Amino acid sequence: MHRPSGPLAWFHAASVGESLSVLVLINRLLERYPDLNVLVTTGTVTSAELMARRLHARAIHQYVPVDRMPYVRRFLDHWRPDLALWIESEIWPNLLCEIGRRRIPAALVNARMSAGSFRNWSRVPGFIGPLLRTFSLCLAQTELEADRLRRLGARDVRCVGNLKFSAEPLPADPAALAVLRQAFGDRPLWLLASSHPGEEAIAADVHTALRDRLPGLLTVIVPRHPQRGGEVSGLLDERGLASAVRSTGGLPGPEHEVYVADTVGELGLFFRLAPVVCVGGSLVPIGGHNPVEPAQLGCAVIHGPHMTNFSEVAAQLQAGQAAVAIRDGEELAREVGRLLTDDADRSRLAKAAGAVADRNRRVVDAVLDALAPTLAAAGIAPCP
Repeated sequence: MHRPSGPLAWFHAASVGESLSVLVLINRLLERYPDLNVLVTTGTVTSAELMARRLHARAIHQYVPVDRMPYVRRFLDHWRPDLALWIESEIWPNLLCEIGRRRIPAALVNARMSAGSFRNWSRVPGFIGPLLRTFSLCLAQTELEADRLRRLGARDVRCVGNLKFSAEPLPADPAALAVLRQAFGDRPLWLLASSHPGEEAIAADVHTALRDRLPGLLTVIVPRHPQRGGEVSGLLDERGLASAVRSTGGLPGPEHEVYVADTVGELGLFFRLAPVVCVGGSLVPIGGHNPVEPAQLGCAVIHGPHMTNFSEVAAQLQAGQAAVAIRDGEELAREVGRLLTDDADRSRLAKAAGAVADRNRRVVDAVLDALAPTLAAAGIAPCP
């Protein structure tokens, strides 16, 4: 693929969550800088498929090169980025060393530094410090993570909030939404979003515990990794729960108790249809996925005890009485059952979650303002 003429900003995001979070920033930059083009690199097939659907016309997706110096140099020789903006917590030594050697202006955006990563990197301060100093600016999600980055040697570290709050609501195809709405009918419905191994079994137990109390109950499971759809369906069969599988063209009929939505980029459909959503990755020690996405679309949000990836967001939701935190499957069954039968509390919870999301939507403005000197250093000027 040819490098476009003019200035080029290179965004590197590891996978789905990081790349989705940065779409709003990319779009705003392209609006503000009309001569700018964008290169986005990720490392997974799923993220590549999503970027192909959702990137701006002046943005290109490529896979990130393997972090070996010959490949790194070939990549940088071809693309010649004027600016490097890395997202969250990606540390690739050869890429960062070569960015620094070529004096490409660089910033770390929406930076994360978990307690575990901080402990590990603290053992090699002479290694991590110079790598972090490749970035002239680090914009952290929380003050705690900002402090960790400073202690590891990063320079000009600031906390501006979590860019995921500024993301646009996940899209949904209107025709597909109408088909699903008709198929779901008026059945009581809850969603386990972005599930991981171990969580589908919990969802099956929840369904079994509630189905007599809630006749016609439909449980929707969206696996984080769509290729697990067959595995999830097999688990449900073992539990005696009839399921329809979306990737095979199936729609849930009266005979189905669970719908396995094993497709890419369709969570926006199900957030618009499910009044109650449990955030996946939080019932097992994965760290949780983004609770802002269902909050933006009017869902009552439940999450488990493992929300380290979104600890600040979860704290804000809790402070605003805008999410229900549960400890295990038994509590999940209790809360799903309560929220599906208590319209007033479900509505209150959904409105509170939406209010928390709305209060934080200006994070992208703070990020753009902070990045202005880095863009200037790269010779990228806004429209006069």
